[in-house]
Amino acid sequence: MTIAILIAALLIGMPIAFSIITALVFFMATGDLPYHLRIVATEMFKGVNSYPLLAIPLFILAGELMNESGITNRIINFANVIVGRLKAGLALVNIWASVIFAGLSGSAVADTSALGRVFIPEMEKHGYKRWDAAALTAASSVIGPIIPPSIPVIIYALIVSGVSVPALFVAGVVPGLLLALMLSVYVMATHKGTPDDKGPRSFSEVSNSEALLGGIIPLLMPVFVVGSILLGVVTPTEAASFAVAYALFVGLVLYREINITSLPRIFSRAMRDSAVIVLIISAVAAANWLLTYNRVPNALTDWVLGNVTSQFTFLIAVIILFLFVGLFLEGIAAMLVLVPILHPIAVSLGVDPTHFGIIVIFNLMIGLITPPLGLCLFVAEGIANVGMTKLIRAIIPYFLVEILVLLILTFWPVTVTGLPKLLGYL
Repeated sequence: MTIAILIAALLIGMPIAFSIITALVFFMATGDLPYHLRIVATEMFKGVNSYPLLAIPLFILAGELMNESGITNRIINFANVIVGRLKAGLALVNIWASVIFAGLSGSAVADTSALGRVFIPEMEKHGYKRWDAAALTAASSVIGPIIPPSIPVIIYALIVSGVSVPALFVAGVVPGLLLALMLSVYVMATHKGTPDDKGPRSFSEVSNSEALLGGIIPLLMPVFVVGSILLGVVTPTEAASFAVAYALFVGLVLYREINITSLPRIFSRAMRDSAVIVLIISAVAAANWLLTYNRVPNALTDWVLGNVTSQFTFLIAVIILFLFVGLFLEGIAAMLVLVPILHPIAVSLGVDPTHFGIIVIFNLMIGLITPPLGLCLFVAEGIANVGMTKLIRAIIPYFLVEILVLLILTFWPVTVTGLPKLLGYL
């Protein structure tokens, strides 16, 4: 009955956190567990009573400040200098601008929203179908949570043992760049030459020096933030505080595109987005306590280890499971529910914990563009206003490219673990 209530709540559109809480309250009220309803509140509080968790709202705030600092056009101009004159140049600028933007926000949804408002009308103006532009913007935004700094990486490191934030940060670099490269190869291979995407990005319009200098300041933030974490100078939470200070300085002093009067709006938006994530974490923490109390993870682990004998079979099953769950659950919620159960099984089968973490995060980020309920699809469609049917048709080739990259990462672990081992983090 508890599962039925949870499914019903999700089907009627209740937010995932409230759906979980409703199901838990029903179970506690009708069950015979000690302390009853008080356990829900206690476990929810314990789930968010964590100092490292402060990094999440701080990174969200830093991303909001950087988004308001006028860096979007600077990022686009910088990417234009690098790839703008190649075949399918505007599409390539879209992809590689997402790579740069990833180091600022760590959020696929923020990437889709910020870059989509620029690229979708611009690509349409120069011959691309509006729905194709929206699909490419959503697909490339998946890079955001993979390249450091990344909010899902921080959450993953908080809920499992045996992995560190620096190792996961380094492990995400090659997968993120590989995804950008594969998307670039695809758009160049399928570019038929009909879109006129050369005019707005000619070198006569944006000088190399101006564009390159304009891109330095945005690029310095992830370099300082991630570099300080990797060197062991600061914790992720302290690095997030530095990111906020850096973003404030850039917006208020250097670019002067943020006014003091706009800060309350920026802070309130960051608090709202942070509250959504923290509430999900607290609700799932209570649900995980209930699963553990009933020994569900132990039973599942015993069953899998008794019936699955190869890493290959297990990893294929994990990919299918997360792709399916991604149709219905937001990525962070799915991670919080499933990772505490699956991570010990993966380790028991000899899967490297860092490798497994990147696979899970990459898998769930693909869920953001998986039809029909991917969150980035809705954001892109809200900007493009082309209808979900056209957008879904356009996103499928990019979805398949990302599945191919996921399989490469899964069955060639060196693509994930090679760089961390080279730098001494594994």
